[in-house]
Amino acid sequence: MRMRRARLLLGTLVDIRVDGADEARALAAIERAFAEIADVHRLMSFHEAASDVSRINRDASRTPVTVDARTREVVDLALAFARASQGRFDPTVAAELVAWKRLPRPRGAPAPSAGATWRDIDVLDDGRIRAAKPLWIDLGGIAKGYAVDRAIGCLIALGIEAACVNAGGDLRRIGRGTEPVHIRMPSAPYRPLRTLLLGEGSLASSGGYFGRAHVDARTRRAMRERCVSVVADRCVVADALTKVVMSDADAAAPLLDAWNAQALVLDGDNARLIGHAA
Repeated sequence: MRMRRARLLLGTLVDIRVDGADEARALAAIERAFAEIADVHRLMSFHEAASDVSRINRDASRTPVTVDARTREVVDLALAFARASQGRFDPTVAAELVAWKRLPRPRGAPAPSAGATWRDIDVLDDGRIRAAKPLWIDLGGIAKGYAVDRAIGCLIALGIEAACVNAGGDLRRIGRGTEPVHIRMPSAPYRPLRTLLLGEGSLASSGGYFGRAHVDARTRRAMRERCVSVVADRCVVADALTKVVMSDADAAAPLLDAWNAQALVLDGDNARLIGHAA
């Protein structure tokens, strides 16, 4: 039996599918997975004034901010990817996204200091988060993948053996076999250009779909049109690595190898594989 439900969360349509479980158990597991995704949305939303992210943007440069353990984990991961990628992943690009009107200006938050980067964020020993100077963080480049992983964790904990969680193209599946995932270019978002067969694992894609700009975290400029899809064991890893590959595909190769990940880069009419077993 196959059960499938979808809801608007994380700024996109989240689809959860469970295979091979009876209806009651599948529906209960899906509800629990959606609840976990809703928690991540509530904690890490850039738009909601009461979220942990909004409180960090508003208060962290004045006083350390207490956050949920899940938010702390995502900030830790974001900083780890920033260090490993030499800033090609940087959660402080929110200022540019606000300037481009891709995100709203955070209410009550001081204007970010010129030159503020991930290096100005500290996670203290007690878990609170402090900023050395005013800055705006956006965890949108990693939180969606994290939410997908948390949802899959909920399904596994409830005994589900075959499932897929898809949050607007960031997805993770468990179970035997493979299934096709269609990759599209931003210039032709409704026409599949490549099809990948995904086994048990995760895939995330990034590109300038539907006019959405992506920031090169090192230059703080809009990236030129290309599509990057990363396959990895965990969706949070795939999600973060798409931004690194978008910034500099060649420099990202060692990081892809370190995470046992592989990237497909579509650039105009050109396609290439980078990373593990490429």
